[in-house]
Amino acid sequence: MALDGEYDPQNIFAKILRGEAPCVRVFEDDAVLSFMDIFPQTRGHTLVLPKSPARNLFDVSEDALTGVINRTRMIAAAVREALQPDGVRIVQFNGAPAGQTVFHLHFHILPVFDGEDFGAHASGGPADAGELEKLAERIRAAI
Repeated sequence: MALDGEYDPQNIFAKILRGEAPCVRVFEDDAVLSFMDIFPQTRGHTLVLPKSPARNLFDVSEDALTGVINRTRMIAAAVREALQPDGVRIVQFNGAPAGQTVFHLHFHILPVFDGEDFGAHASGGPADAGELEKLAERIRAAI
């Protein structure tokens, strides 16, 4: 899929934003929605996306980008406080060749724990919803 193209309002994140698909919510306001990644690379893998439709970093408005970046930092700080990882990666992909699998702009917050395996992006099976909710609860408490 090309880097540029039309925004698909039927992508899974658009459906989650409209309440048509479930997610384990971490944070929501007028600008963003944050939730646990159903296919986590690591314990506590959290996603943050703007509510405005944008395929990637290159077609998001400056206002929406400012909002999502500021909230990503806030949520990453809560992940760090709640889960006490040894490090935190914040990742964002643009285009299929770069690893983007859902074409709605989003940021991955990836806690890194020494000695724990780190899965590949978009690999493996879905996580247990109950475990995701327990992690989300801890992160929400730290926001």
